[in-house]
Amino acid sequence: MRGVRSGLLALALAAGTAGQSVAQDAPPPAAASLQTPILTIDQDRLFGETLWGKRVAQRIETASAALAAENRRIEAELTAEEKALTDKRPAMPAEEFRKLADDFDARVTEFRQTQDGKARFIGRIHDAERQAFFAAALPVMAEVLRGHGAVAVLDSRAIFLSADAIDATEEMIARIDAEIGEGKDVEIPAEAEDAGGAAGAPGDVAPAPGMPSGN
Repeated sequence: MRGVRSGLLALALAAGTAGQSVAQDAPPPAAASLQTPILTIDQDRLFGETLWGKRVAQRIETASAALAAENRRIEAELTAEEKALTDKRPAMPAEEFRKLADDFDARVTEFRQTQDGKARFIGRIHDAERQAFFAAALPVMAEVLRGHGAVAVLDSRAIFLSADAIDATEEMIARIDAEIGEGKDVEIPAEAEDAGGAAGAPGDVAPAPGMPSGN
């Protein structure tokens, strides 16, 4: 049925005014036949509501749950170790206790740094996946742009007022799902280190590329 409608739509566009008679037999969605120089999309919805975006959300949820479970396990182990060390303190020479306490503090610090790094890694999943998504979706979005005779796609959140008819978010979601699907897990780049050796922030990954601005 979709192929038939696409064929009818192509004929209607080629014939100029024939779209109205075609619509009487097999009416396509309003946005599919609208000719307009400007389209709008909600970028967050476009990513989040596609099969790709839903896979990423599940990936992040799974990784976050695993990290939280690991944190709870290690924290319980460290708490027990701290209690045991405290219980030994009265019978232990001060110098020996101080050495054990310093070693324990160093391991706690290392744990926090390691787990913070894992949390930042999870944070970078969204950025890297979003960047890959828009790179893959751009050709499909350009096809929708040309199909409407548009010359620009604007983020609807940056527009004060616009007609719902020019919002192509749902149409693009459907097209992207059909032509690209959920994609595959994107390899997450390692954290960059600055001159001082500090780990980079979650924003190391470049943001998603801009929307198509022409044919």
